[in-house]
Amino acid sequence: MKIIHTSDWHLGRTLYGRKRFEEFEQFLDWMLNTIIQEQADALLIAGDIFDTTTPPNRAQSMYYRFLCRTAASTCRHVVIVAGNHDSPSFLNAPRELLRELNIHVVGNSSTDPADEIIVLYDSSGEPELIVCAVPYLRDRDIRRSEPGESFQDRDRKMQQGIMDHYAGITEVANKLRNEFGTGIPVVVMGHLFTQGGKTVEGDGVRELYVGSLAHVPAEIFLSKTDYTALGHLHVPQSVANNETVRYSGSPLAMGFRESTHKKSVCIVEFKSRNGVASSAKTAESNKTGSGSDNHSGQCKPSIRLVDIPVFQKLMRIEGALDTITDQLSELVKSGQSILVEIEYTGESAIGNLRETLEEMTVGTQIEILRIKNLSFNRSAMKPVRPQETLDELTPEDVFVRCMDNANVPEETRPDLIRAYREILQSLHETDSHAE
Repeated sequence: MKIIHTSDWHLGRTLYGRKRFEEFEQFLDWMLNTIIQEQADALLIAGDIFDTTTPPNRAQSMYYRFLCRTAASTCRHVVIVAGNHDSPSFLNAPRELLRELNIHVVGNSSTDPADEIIVLYDSSGEPELIVCAVPYLRDRDIRRSEPGESFQDRDRKMQQGIMDHYAGITEVANKLRNEFGTGIPVVVMGHLFTQGGKTVEGDGVRELYVGSLAHVPAEIFLSKTDYTALGHLHVPQSVANNETVRYSGSPLAMGFRESTHKKSVCIVEFKSRNGVASSAKTAESNKTGSGSDNHSGQCKPSIRLVDIPVFQKLMRIEGALDTITDQLSELVKSGQSILVEIEYTGESAIGNLRETLEEMTVGTQIEILRIKNLSFNRSAMKPVRPQETLDELTPEDVFVRCMDNANVPEETRPDLIRAYREILQSLHETDSHAE
């Protein structure tokens, strides 16, 4: 059986206000073609399908059109779990209809592990894959607040709650596998942050949890499962050097600092019960590994990555004025369509920097989306300058400035910042589509 693992599409995401629908449409077309070329049997999407809980109509249209086209292709199954950016109730709303197309959606967690276990059947009605489809676990899903508990107690309970949830669902899945008596693979899907995971500044990866962020140890995935398909981190990577526990990463660069990273999807292939590979298309030259020595499931998969093309080039330029103008001139000469972010780090204050740089790109396919002029902002926590915009600040930057203006003592700030983060988390996790 051949599976494609992807995640973190973030349909509807903008880049400094610029819409990216054409890029998303190109990716979805490429994704469908890859499914067909690979003759994939199942597609697993590990969360953050949309960028917000209220996605624009065009993003919704792209999503449903893709699912319909996929259901009509060689792909027999699609399994989707919600991420922290998704609205559980929005994803769940059409799931009964989608199930008729063999598209399975799990938007929210359940107290009964069986509700998150999906058995996929082959054309003859025999079970061929067990999927533990775990969505993003929200704070209220995994712990109960108690009066007077410390931040440390809260962090510990959250981490333990996540670990217990995964342990419970994998235990049920393996009992089910034993009942089938066929040795079929067990795959876990999840949307979370594992310890040691790699991120990139400005990649849009929202901190899932307050405090320790409930980074869970990778060891919870190394027992009795055959592959773990994770979402949330945008950098494609294996976890704890185990090739069977992977983040597929985002298909597009979500920020300029991601622009130099290769994007990919994971092809996971299990041999059939008679030991013959389900497809002869696995190319040795493209393999990233065939499982780790730590693999403890019953079905050892082969794993390789397929690179995703760059549909819109992004470029980040940083330095003094001469460096910026030289690099910008080279981009103009290339004749390519390029979105640019510029960070001026020179010592001299240049009041007309934006006008100077934008004049260089008039009549070209170069589009400057952001210019950050550090000469106006040497001290990050000073009162804002007239030219400064909110996209240069994080919500926490603004909160810190408020504390500065209120002369809040340094010793009380850590607790205030943690409480502020907790409020932000609560806002992000509110499902606007729920009753």
